[in-house]
Amino acid sequence: MQKGLHYFDYLGLDKILSAQELESDKFNKHAHDEMLFIITHQAFELWFKQVLFDVDSVISLLSQQFVPEKDISICYQRMGRVKQILTFVTGQFEILETMTPLNFTDFRNFLNPASGFQSFQFRLLETKLGLPNDTRVNKHFENALKTEDLQLLESARNSHSLFSAIEQWLENMPFLQLNTYSFSEEYKQTLLAMIEKDKEYAKELIESPEEYEKRIQQIDQLKESFLSLFDETLYQKHIEEGSRRLSFKATQAYLFISLYADFPLLQLPFLLLQTVIEVDNALSVWRYHHFKMVSKMIGRKIGTGGSSGSDYLLRTVSAQRVFDDLGSLASFLVARDTIPTLPEEIAHQLRFAYEIK
Repeated sequence: MQKGLHYFDYLGLDKILSAQELESDKFNKHAHDEMLFIITHQAFELWFKQVLFDVDSVISLLSQQFVPEKDISICYQRMGRVKQILTFVTGQFEILETMTPLNFTDFRNFLNPASGFQSFQFRLLETKLGLPNDTRVNKHFENALKTEDLQLLESARNSHSLFSAIEQWLENMPFLQLNTYSFSEEYKQTLLAMIEKDKEYAKELIESPEEYEKRIQQIDQLKESFLSLFDETLYQKHIEEGSRRLSFKATQAYLFISLYADFPLLQLPFLLLQTVIEVDNALSVWRYHHFKMVSKMIGRKIGTGGSSGSDYLLRTVSAQRVFDDLGSLASFLVARDTIPTLPEEIAHQLRFAYEIK
């Protein structure tokens, strides 16, 4: 008969609960709040492990040549959990901030050169989400990592990221072209009509010639931006300049999903993509709260790992986003009542159809 499993053994609590060694005690200068500091960061790392576990599974599912609808549901659920975890761990900064800056000073000097900058799991998460190394605020962070971690990081760079998996999945989206129907052409005409209406409104509402001319220039600039979405050559220039990353075809597919998300077959893809954007936002919020906490604790001091401290963290908030291309496409949506009507053949395929006999 199999021996019953004990709660303590199943969770490995002997390892977890004995993993808090205060550096201040080693120097006979006990700092009470160091225990809080250690446990909070250990909790961060445990949650990062779960996030990586979920993100890996989503990358695997979306990297299939054909992604079944049930797998989209699984991806949506797991990315939703990732978002909730990142929101939850951001709240842990409030607990950490019950420690005063002076109490932190009691043990901070014992930590050099250890730093959150050396969190391999966080770097791995950024890479697996799809953050390009050349967009990092500090491109030399790898100097702080162990050799075996660098090897795993290099392997992740050479594998599908969540960004590339989503891009591939979107590129395989059908419905964009059928016989004489072209989503790209239909939607381009809708946007151009909207721009002409904007010019008419400007002429009616703006009395000052100078303000009118300024407004027309803004509309023309917007028109140029719009047109790049429907001209692959123009769009490719944006990619080469670094202002866009998502491929032309994937961008078209995401626009299509966003516009026709009310159709049953597109609801889950739309929700998944919105959740991915929310995960990117949640990670930025985490970074911002990290910046605020560090700023409160050390002010303008240099980080223990040699970074510029709070200044470095603040710059990562906007510079190290991954899915800005998805979020920014909201600028190109039109009012629901002006969305082009789909051909019946495509509309039929996007419905859940049940044959009643």
